[in-house]
Amino acid sequence: MSEDLAAETADAPTPKKRHKLHFPTAITVLFIVMLFAAALTYVIPAGKYAKLTYDATQDKFVITNPDDSTRLMPPTQATLDKLGVSGKLKNFTNGSISKPIAIPGTYKRVAQAPQGVVEFLLAPIKGVYDTIDIILFVFLLGGCIGVLNYMGALNAAVAALSRVTRGREYLLIIILSLLMVVGGTTFGLGEETIALYPILMPVFIAAGYDAMTCIAVIFVGASVGTMYSTVNPFATGVATKAAGIAMSEGMNWRFISLAIGTVMAVAYIMVYAHRVRLDPSKSVCYDMKQKIEERWGQQGNQIEFTGHMKVSLAVFGISFVVLVYGIVAYQWWFDYMTAVFLACSIALAFTSGLEEEVFFDKYIGGCGDLMSVALVVGVARAVNILLENGFISDTILHFFSGAVTGMSPILFILVMLVVYIILGFFINSSSGLAVLSIPIMAPLGDAVGVSRAAIIAAYNYGQGLISYITPTGLILASLAMVDVPFSRWLKWVNPLLVATIALNAALLVAQVLIG
Repeated sequence: MSEDLAAETADAPTPKKRHKLHFPTAITVLFIVMLFAAALTYVIPAGKYAKLTYDATQDKFVITNPDDSTRLMPPTQATLDKLGVSGKLKNFTNGSISKPIAIPGTYKRVAQAPQGVVEFLLAPIKGVYDTIDIILFVFLLGGCIGVLNYMGALNAAVAALSRVTRGREYLLIIILSLLMVVGGTTFGLGEETIALYPILMPVFIAAGYDAMTCIAVIFVGASVGTMYSTVNPFATGVATKAAGIAMSEGMNWRFISLAIGTVMAVAYIMVYAHRVRLDPSKSVCYDMKQKIEERWGQQGNQIEFTGHMKVSLAVFGISFVVLVYGIVAYQWWFDYMTAVFLACSIALAFTSGLEEEVFFDKYIGGCGDLMSVALVVGVARAVNILLENGFISDTILHFFSGAVTGMSPILFILVMLVVYIILGFFINSSSGLAVLSIPIMAPLGDAVGVSRAAIIAAYNYGQGLISYITPTGLILASLAMVDVPFSRWLKWVNPLLVATIALNAALLVAQVLIG
C-alpha cells in the first residue's frame, strides 16, 4: 500500500513555479518609452515652426523655414516686432539667447518622418554620443570613489561624522536639503548631484536612515529649487529673455513659491525619515535593507583614520569646491567639470599611498560600478532623439497653443500648467523648452489677460513636476546610483507629487488674481 502511494506521489506533476511580476529596471523602462516615442512618430503629424537665430559672423538674423530654406534679415528690434518674437534685441546679439527660437504663427506640416527599426536601434548609440560629456564625468567620479572606498577613507570619515552628529542627525536633512534647494534655484543644480550619492549614502545609512531618505534630500531638494527657480539662468533667465520681460518681473512670487514649496518638501522628507529611523520596517525599500547596508554601510571594525585617508579626502573635497565655484562663477559645463575630476584622479594616485597596479585596478573597478548610470544617461537621450527626428515636438506645441486660445484667465493658467507638464516630458531641457514654447505661449497670455511672468511660472512648475517621475529625466540615473527600483520611488513620491500639483495650481491662480 505504501509502495503504491509512493508511486502515485512520484507520478504526480510537480507544481510549476509562479513567476512574480516585478517592476522593470531603469534601462527596460527607457526602452519601453523609446518604443512609445517611436510609435508616436507614426501617429502624430510631423511639423515645424520657422526658427530664428542670430549669426554674429554675418551680423544678421537667420530664419530657417519649415522646409529648411533660410533667409537673412537685419538684426533690429523692428525685425523682432515684425516677426512677433517677444525677446529683446540685445539678448540675441550678446549671446543670451543662443538656441533657435520658434517664430509664432509659422507652424507648417512637413513630410512624415517615422522612426523605424533602424532609427530605433541608432537612437541609443547617438544618445551616448550626445551625452558622452556626462558619461565621462560619471566614470571619472566612479574611479575616484572606487579608490577611496578601497582605502576605507569614506567609511572612516563617515564614522567620524556620525560621532559628531549623534543625537542631531535631523540636521543633516535640513542643511543638505536647503543646500540642494539653493543650488537648484540659483544655477539649476541637476546632473551635478550624481556625484553626491556615493558620498552621502554612507552618511545617511550610518545615521539610521534609509536609501530613500538620501535620494529625497538630494533629488527632491535640487528639483524643488529648479521648480521654483528665482535666478537660474538656464530656466528663468532664458524664459524671461524669450518673453521679453525683465528677470525682476514676478520675482516676489518666485521667492514666495520657493519658500512654501521648500517647507512642504522638507517637512515631507523629515516626517518619512523620522518614521524610518524609529522603525526601519516603515521604509519603502525595507526588503532591500541588508543589500543596501552591505554596499553603503560601515564594514567590520572601526577603521583608523590615517594620514593618507585625510589627504585623499581633502583632495576629493577641494575638487567639489572648485567644481561649484566654476559652475557658479564661470558657468562651467561637463567638459570642465570632468577635467576637475581628472585632476583629482591624478592627485589621488599620489596621495592614496597605493601601488600603481592596485590603484588602477580599483580605479577602473570604480568606473565599472557606475556603468549602469552611464547607460541610463545615454538611453534617456535616445527618447528625445526619436521625437526630434520625427518632427513631432513642434506639432505637440502647436496643438496645445491652439487649445488654450480664448480661455478665461484662471482656466488658461491651469491648462497651461498641464501643458507644460506634458511638454516637459517630450522636451527634457529647461532652456530648450523655454526658447521653443515661451515665444508662442507668451502672446496667448497677453490676449486673455495673463501676465508673461505667470506664463513663466507655469513653465517652471510644469517641467519641475514632471521631472519627479519622467524616465527621460535625471531620476532613473539617480536611482541607479544607489540600486533602488523606480517602483519604490513612485510609491514614495506620489503623495508629495499630488500635494505639489495642488500647491502649484493654487500659486498660479493667486498670481493671476493678485497680479
